[in-house]
Amino acid sequence: MPPRKRPLAPISGRRRPKTDDDFFPFNLLPVECQLHVLSFLSEVDKCNSALVCSSWSCLVRSGKLWRVADFSRRGVFHMGQEGLLVSNREFERWKAWVHHYTHHLISRGASLLTLKASFDLGDQCNKWVELLSHLLENVHCRDLCHLDLNWTFTLLEPLDLRVNSSFSSHQDSITKMDQVTNFQILLAKLTQSCPRITKMRLHFDWSETSVSLITQFQYLRVLELKYFWVFKGVSPSTLQTLTKSLPNLKSLTLHVLVPLRNLGISYTLESLSLEFLDVSPSRGLVFSCLNLPALRELRAKKIVRGITLDRRTRLRIQSRWPCLYQVLREGTPKLQALNNERLLPNWKDQTYGELTSILQQSCYCLQHLDSWLW
Repeated sequence: MPPRKRPLAPISGRRRPKTDDDFFPFNLLPVECQLHVLSFLSEVDKCNSALVCSSWSCLVRSGKLWRVADFSRRGVFHMGQEGLLVSNREFERWKAWVHHYTHHLISRGASLLTLKASFDLGDQCNKWVELLSHLLENVHCRDLCHLDLNWTFTLLEPLDLRVNSSFSSHQDSITKMDQVTNFQILLAKLTQSCPRITKMRLHFDWSETSVSLITQFQYLRVLELKYFWVFKGVSPSTLQTLTKSLPNLKSLTLHVLVPLRNLGISYTLESLSLEFLDVSPSRGLVFSCLNLPALRELRAKKIVRGITLDRRTRLRIQSRWPCLYQVLREGTPKLQALNNERLLPNWKDQTYGELTSILQQSCYCLQHLDSWLW
């Protein structure tokens, strides 16, 4: 008779020594490597990954994984886009998401590198400036380097369908002043909380206070200033002060609309560090002097103003302006490209066909006149 086999122990009671197969290799990586891998996940996927295990849950709570605060996303609920009608219900859902998202970033001790937002800071009802200030006060933002802020418009806000009243123009002026005041409050807070910003894209009011505040960001390398109000002009001294006061600025894009009352004014630009200048979105911006020894690329475009002037007035205005070619020869010794066209090495010695064609599109002088004024 064969020997009786010893019965096996119940599965639940079996124990065996752990092997390397029992450990997920990812958990053996250094913590910094694990955080780097998880940083490639979307925000939703990061939150879902916290449910995998306790160690991942701890990792996801690290502020280093929450580097971006992006309030400008349109498709949070697959709702309407800018310029389309959004219902009050949809807006309330989006506003609830904004507040939840802010709490989420604060609770995880976010360490922000990027902040993107589109809020009307003149909105006295929703108080967006207080929300952004609360965020900055409760997260680590000392290393914030990228700011993209539209402070004139709330992205998903219902359109105001009320009939324009007789005091609508006066009310619009009050709203603009509220926007500027709150923008300056937020900008002052940013100078204290986020002094290392290197890239900034925002609407700008060109007031003395705002210029003084923005020049405090001494690490700025990339700056884009967009339109704020069509009736707000920019004085030549203000523009010159801005560029001279930013010693590390490499790239500057200007959206400047020179009001018709200031037609004939020309501007001086000075910067020892600027390498890229784009004024093609501007209208009526004419340079009389450039001192840009490091500039390598310029984009400029002459835009039709849609006004009618008699010949004498037109000639009197244009005679004040030097030719852009002469301005570039004297003030941009390292210029290599104009309006995306590579310049020939001898462009400063003599013009040629392609360069003349570019100047016809960008120069306001009498020599390169076309029908830009009428």
